[in-house]
Amino acid sequence: MIRFLALLGLAALGLAGSAHAQTFPTKPIRLVVPFAPGGGTDNLVRIIVPEVSASLGQQINIDNKPGGGSVGGTDIVAKAAPDGNVIGISIGGPLAINTLLFSKLPYDPKQDIAAITQLITQPSALAVAPSLGVDNVAALVKLLKDNPGKYNFASIGNGSLSHLAMEALALASGTKIVHVPYNSSPQAILAVIRGDAQMACLPAISVTPLAKDGKVKILAVSTAKRSPFLPEVPTLKESGIDVDADAWMGLIGPGGLPKAMVEAINKDVAAIVKLPAIREKLAAQLMEPVGSSPEEFRARIDGEIARWAPVIKAANVKVN
Repeated sequence: MIRFLALLGLAALGLAGSAHAQTFPTKPIRLVVPFAPGGGTDNLVRIIVPEVSASLGQQINIDNKPGGGSVGGTDIVAKAAPDGNVIGISIGGPLAINTLLFSKLPYDPKQDIAAITQLITQPSALAVAPSLGVDNVAALVKLLKDNPGKYNFASIGNGSLSHLAMEALALASGTKIVHVPYNSSPQAILAVIRGDAQMACLPAISVTPLAKDGKVKILAVSTAKRSPFLPEVPTLKESGIDVDADAWMGLIGPGGLPKAMVEAINKDVAAIVKLPAIREKLAAQLMEPVGSSPEEFRARIDGEIARWAPVIKAANVKVN
């Protein structure tokens, strides 16, 4: 009898979760974006939101909450009621890397965040000033080895992917480069053009227009395989540097979000990012659609922690 009652209780919970997913959403959805309007994450949101809104049959209100290394915006999602009416966009920093950089976060990414789907991946490009006179990664590494500590690299902030990618490059190649942080990709690449820094590993979308104008030179992409948007550019791994650092964005919810609801949202959104019309708009931003399962997305987050922990320790990178 006890076993029967337990099974009956589990069945009731499953039916409740299913019914909850079927009635969702019951009111306009708040989509928290932990970045200012106009950036890559905001561009992604504005590409997919009309389709997602139409599919769910409910209005989606975009709420930009920039600042604090994306921690504040992510925390809003973590602390929201788990009813699906507040969801968010996030990246590797607040979901993975910040667990290694911050002594304390206001949320636990494992317990307080529901990983719904990885939306896209985006290549980063290693760009150098033409004045360096190097045409490939091997020549750059030789220059750095011959002149330890002489050259600077720009990033979009301490602990950012653009920072850690270059620290990983220095670690893998046995070289020393001085880090100069900036507040944005445009500022960082401008520093390379001006000569305040000599190199940077930044989102390719911020580098490629300047490379076409000859203001910077792209030596490699930091993705595991060649980017379809830059097929002629080798990866760092092809160039002899075992570094893999792609930028990605994903859809998250509060940690207590029912599994049935997570799966329902995942099914809709993962299909939408792969639609031909959406894929075309993403390509204009140099973004590849992913649309992973919740389990695959969680594994990706855990993999980022494992990837960057040794780099952060070796480079002694700290935020607080």
